[in-house]
Amino acid sequence: MTALSSETTPSGRRRSSRGRTPSGKPNPIDVHVGGRVRLRRTLLGMSQEKLGEALGLTFQQVQKYERGANRIGASRLFDLSRVLDVPVSFFFDDMSGEVEQLSPRLMAGLTEEPEAFDHDPMTKRETLELVRAYYRITDPQVRRRVLDLARVLGVVPPAAGEGRA
Repeated sequence: MTALSSETTPSGRRRSSRGRTPSGKPNPIDVHVGGRVRLRRTLLGMSQEKLGEALGLTFQQVQKYERGANRIGASRLFDLSRVLDVPVSFFFDDMSGEVEQLSPRLMAGLTEEPEAFDHDPMTKRETLELVRAYYRITDPQVRRRVLDLARVLGVVPPAAGEGRA
């Protein structure tokens, strides 16, 4: 049986550090899952308050889940999947191998602090606003043209001398 490690909070309470990195930061997997909760909630146009009400939580608890500060248990993840209308696997989609390797269980024995991982561009507010605006376009042909335009604008131009006949 393994002993649970714990730390003392400024208020003198004991808090388990299980699942956190050696530096005390939240587990990167918890941060990823929280980011996916935020992504889906935002795509649905749902406030933290509304999500909290649906789950019987305060909006502050939802904030903590979304930041990865608090871990989401299996039953809560199941409830979130129902309220947000996604399969449970959605919360783990697009997780990079780098994030997986930053889990404290896999890091056991490492002496150096790993480098910070890049944040997923899919969780940025700008991306969410773009997706919402895109789906507000009612004409399918116009929406298709916007998508084509974005693809063309996203292409990196060839370096000087490349691709010229």
